[in-house]
Amino acid sequence: MPGTVNKAFLIGRLGRDPEIRVVGDNHRVCNFTLATDERWKDASGAVKERTDWHRITVWGRQAENVHRDLRKG
Repeated sequence: MPGTVNKAFLIGRLGRDPEIRVVGDNHRVCNFTLATDERWKDASGAVKERTDWHRITVWGRQAENVHRDLRKG
């Protein structure tokens, strides 16, 4: 469908400090990894945990803000 937007809100921890670089005609791009955790009890009552890692890419002014404000942890 043209004109649709998908949004996801991820709340977690950074796996490493964001890395910023310049590409093309002076465009900033910042990459970092984000860990999200899920915990549950299985049928026997044992606690299970799963961590999913997300690779995030941010462009432009947001890339500069992320690089300046976010740190691992």
